[in-house]
Amino acid sequence: MLFSYNWLQDYIKEKLFPAEKLAEILTRHSFEIEDVKKRGKDWLLDIDVLPNRGADCFSHLGIAREIAVITNSKFQVPSSKFQESSKLKARDFIKLEVKNKADCPRYTGKVILGIKVGSAPKWIQERLKACGLQPINNIVDIANYVMLETGEPIHAFDLDKIEKKIIVRRAQKGERIKALDDKSYSLDRDILVIADEKGPIAIAGIKGGEKTGIDSKTKNIVIEAANFNQKVIRQGSRKLKLRTDASLRFENGIDPNLIDSAQERIVSLIQEIAGGKIAKGLIGFYPNKVRPKKINLDLNYSEKLLGIKVPKQKAIKILKSLGFQSYEVEPREIVVEVPTRRLDVSIQEDLIEEIGRIVGFQNIPSAFPQAALISPEKNQELFWQKNIKDILKEIGFSEVYNYSFIGEKEEDIFGWKTAELIELENPMSSFNKYLRPSLIPNLLKNIRENLKFVSEIKIFEIGKIFIKKKSLLEKEMLAGILTRKGIKDEGFYELKGIVDSLLNKLGISNIWYDEYQSTPEESKLTHWHPSKCAEIKSDGEEIGFLGEISPKILEDLRIKEKVFVFDLDFEKLLKLVSEEHEYQPISLFPTAVRDLAVLVPQGTKVVTLLNRINSAGGKLVRDVDLFDVYQGREIPRNKENFAFHIIYQAEDRTLSSKEIDKIHQKIIKALEENPEWEVRK
Repeated sequence: MLFSYNWLQDYIKEKLFPAEKLAEILTRHSFEIEDVKKRGKDWLLDIDVLPNRGADCFSHLGIAREIAVITNSKFQVPSSKFQESSKLKARDFIKLEVKNKADCPRYTGKVILGIKVGSAPKWIQERLKACGLQPINNIVDIANYVMLETGEPIHAFDLDKIEKKIIVRRAQKGERIKALDDKSYSLDRDILVIADEKGPIAIAGIKGGEKTGIDSKTKNIVIEAANFNQKVIRQGSRKLKLRTDASLRFENGIDPNLIDSAQERIVSLIQEIAGGKIAKGLIGFYPNKVRPKKINLDLNYSEKLLGIKVPKQKAIKILKSLGFQSYEVEPREIVVEVPTRRLDVSIQEDLIEEIGRIVGFQNIPSAFPQAALISPEKNQELFWQKNIKDILKEIGFSEVYNYSFIGEKEEDIFGWKTAELIELENPMSSFNKYLRPSLIPNLLKNIRENLKFVSEIKIFEIGKIFIKKKSLLEKEMLAGILTRKGIKDEGFYELKGIVDSLLNKLGISNIWYDEYQSTPEESKLTHWHPSKCAEIKSDGEEIGFLGEISPKILEDLRIKEKVFVFDLDFEKLLKLVSEEHEYQPISLFPTAVRDLAVLVPQGTKVVTLLNRINSAGGKLVRDVDLFDVYQGREIPRNKENFAFHIIYQAEDRTLSSKEIDKIHQKIIKALEENPEWEVRK
């Protein structure tokens, strides 16, 4: 915003610093100066006034007040002297009606009769040109001059062109107005207008109308000084794509009490330059008078915030020079009354900032803060998440991130009931209607899409699931999926080995796999293959599931390959994990492998056999691998054959054949204790 150096000098009693020096001082204490340039005998300062200071500094008086405080000079306001006619009363010439006080908190109109329209004095014209405004006539030029001086937008109407009364209201849809810029504007309910009984005569706070504009024939005028809702003006200005000096000021907020001094100033100048008789009083609307705010200022807190001690009397003097009145209530506490023009000051921190900037932030010595550096507490969840991700990536898995939602299709396929799912209040679509109760549905969708491009997929995800019981339960889970083209039942044992490796590297011991028996509450978990699923347990507590996905689910999802999944409760893992691992050296002694085939009823779970073999073999059974499952003509009906490699190894010696035979027979005997199982010899 442009400001005239000579004009600013009018309000400062002492001689101002040179323009460039003044710009430097203002930049340090108030606002940045974007440019300083000479114009004739004047200098123009392009000052970047912050929007929050628009109420008091979008004016020459406001900037001059800042300069006076910073330079410790005397600030002087021009006098406003005029003579009202005792025989003329403003209310006898025009009436006022404000439809909504929220749109227009204050409105005033001053009536002047018998003025003479002509050219404004040269000094006014020069100052307007310096600030980027073109002279028009003495009345309009004086209105613009007062706006640049005080910050209050002023508008003059030709009184004789107004039909009976001034009405401040919202425009009606379809109304139009031809403005002073010779353009016609279409109006609606979002636009605030000044109207008479026939229609709009001005766009409130933005632009006057041509109908009531001042011309050479104008004799009688109404001077409008009002306060409009800044949001309404901003909305109207944007909708009409019309931004003016007036709208700029109203958009940033203006003190309603500024109207009094602005009216006095313009009336004084018009009577001095254009003559005329001033009607007594004014037409006015001001239902809720704005009064100064009072703020308690703790000087001890001020010292702590600024980092320097400002003596109480100095703080009071600074605030007084800025127009703040203050009085002491405690030895180190004062109450400050904030002038209504300072819309930006509402809390004690604002007052402290005012003191600090006038003292000069450059005068506050730099000092390192005194603080103890404490190492942050280790976030166990993030630490183990990273560990798990690293382990699985080393094994060949890729991490995926899915949305935390499922849709109606998944609800159908997985057999969840609507009452069991947490429905979003405002879902983006039917594909994102519920919060996911499991990570598996979205992982299966990843499998379906990626099998189109690759032959083998190993992916995992760590994320939240949401379960609806008596209350909303949110749990962190870890799930992984393994599949490839042509995969058979060996996928189950491959994934089991991966889970074993993962848990071992996490320091979780005593892992075993138990037959999965669903309880009535868990009967909804229908996505597992009925005979190829196991609970993963540690120290007797279930920590997850391992199994093949049900063929019915895969068919519904149009996945042709078998899919194997592990689903672990991450929160339970956190309670079991350990960074400390017992060192186990690789045995120096050879292994021995014996094969064993067992004929069992169809539907028998392999994990049941594995548990029996491990239990009977004890610590000398290093590993058990299923290498064949057979159903054929040589096998009795409703039976199937499982063939295992049993690996024997001791850590401290080479096992003899006799010792291995003894353990092997013990395993056979343990298996044949079940009358439905037959070890094939």
